[in-house]
Amino acid sequence: MQNADAIITDSSGEPKVNYLTNGSTIKSWLLTKDHKRIAIMYLVSVSAFFLMGGLYAAAIRLELLTPASDLMESGTYNKAFTQHGVLMIFFFLIPAIPAILGNFLLPIMIGAKDLALPRINLLSLYFYWIGGGLTLYALLQGGVDTGWTFYTPYSTTFSNTFVMAVGLGIFINGFSSILTGLNFIVTVHTMRAPGMTWFRLPLFVWAQYATSLVMILGTPVIAITVLMLAIERAVHIGIFDPAIGGDPILFQHLFWFYSHPAVYIMILPGMGVISELVSNFSRKKIFGYEFIAFSSIAIAVFGFLVWGHHMFVSGQSIYAGLVFSFLTMVVAVPSAIKMFNWTATLYKGSILWNTPLLYAVGFLGLFLIGGLTGLFLGSIGLTVHLTDTYFVVAHFHYVMVGGQVIAYLGGLHYWWPKMTGKMYSEFWGKISAMLVFVGFNLTFFPQFILGYQGMPRRYASYPEELQVLNIFSTAGASVLGVGLMMPVVYLVHSLFFGKPAGDNPWMLPGLEWRTSSPPPTENFETMPVVTWEAYEFGEENGLDTEEARRREAVSTVS
Repeated sequence: MQNADAIITDSSGEPKVNYLTNGSTIKSWLLTKDHKRIAIMYLVSVSAFFLMGGLYAAAIRLELLTPASDLMESGTYNKAFTQHGVLMIFFFLIPAIPAILGNFLLPIMIGAKDLALPRINLLSLYFYWIGGGLTLYALLQGGVDTGWTFYTPYSTTFSNTFVMAVGLGIFINGFSSILTGLNFIVTVHTMRAPGMTWFRLPLFVWAQYATSLVMILGTPVIAITVLMLAIERAVHIGIFDPAIGGDPILFQHLFWFYSHPAVYIMILPGMGVISELVSNFSRKKIFGYEFIAFSSIAIAVFGFLVWGHHMFVSGQSIYAGLVFSFLTMVVAVPSAIKMFNWTATLYKGSILWNTPLLYAVGFLGLFLIGGLTGLFLGSIGLTVHLTDTYFVVAHFHYVMVGGQVIAYLGGLHYWWPKMTGKMYSEFWGKISAMLVFVGFNLTFFPQFILGYQGMPRRYASYPEELQVLNIFSTAGASVLGVGLMMPVVYLVHSLFFGKPAGDNPWMLPGLEWRTSSPPPTENFETMPVVTWEAYEFGEENGLDTEEARRREAVSTVS
């Protein structure tokens, strides 16, 4: 490990300037074009939305602790689950990994000094703030009760809540996603370091690239759909409302054409994180690099072809249903490739059971359950029984929380030393990871049973015979909440009292570990050059000499 003092001073004994210390005024942060500072501001903002969305989730679980609707009226409960969904999906799950980890790491990983369009990057953050602020204003003024899907004609005619304001907030926030995706694609194409060919790109970068394609191609669809919804609500032009000549099924087609690919906007970056964690903490080259890289692109492409499996009971053609059912099974193949390759990478690896790998292993188990239960919902016969039940809620959370959130936490712990220059408590990190895993399963696995027994989602009351499983679910949510809040405490504590991390605390290859911690504003003092030379890890890294010599695709700085 490198001398920790090298992080603090340079050869002349003067303090080293890094992206955190290069200007300390509020203006220097708000007007920065440094991708790393923008990522930190995203981290604070996204975490705030996650906290607010979590509070709504707590209110939902408290209401469902008893069969009767005795904590909230049905209308208030409708607002609670709608606002939980809106905040979590549009302002946490979609931007979390791309806007935070992607923004911070993608340029460093490919040897660039910044993103290709730094001003556009800052503008994307402003769009996020404006959209989020407008949405929060609407929620505080009275909220919205349509469900996060905004299904018509309820959202265009019958709801008297702040549908237009929330829709406008989501519309503006969509530009943040589009600009981020555009920036990533341009950067990967034009700013790779010498020697950084496509098949030397880290798999995290491949995942961000595939996600960016979905952002650019899919987000305009939901933006236009929300705009048409607002126009119909304002001037009563018949687009979606059948009472004035519209077609509500058209809204579902447009909404899910974006929203199913949006699932991959949420999960693909997480898969990129897991590829890095599994490889690096098993001290092995990833098994089947090319297959994992191309499977990310395949998931992005197939994601645009399966939207109709959300509409099996909407009245669409049975022949269309058969096609969408088949495509749903096909899209599982590239995800399965990743699962097999991650497992093969772990096999006979020199495993280091650090906190990031605990999250990665948790991801493998939870995403496997989420993926397999997705096949149940893609089967036409079963989905008729399971649609709009808690089975769908459980499946969605196993994929999104058990997938994206777990991967996000794993990635945040993995790169935290690089982002801050400080190490956190491994003890508390491991305790938190285990609490999140146990609490999550206790929260959502009972909901598979509840859904199969017929408990519909979005209801504030339910039959008494289902109370026991709901109690288990609420108890699990308490454990999950503690596990999710613990990182806030020990990560913030590490900023002030953590040990210096050193430039390469995990002793790994990769360009992000070839610069100081925290990195300088320009990322590298000299232009990095990527070579195929072997890098001697040494036995202190868990590798014997023979295995170290077999290591390929190592980054060096000239």
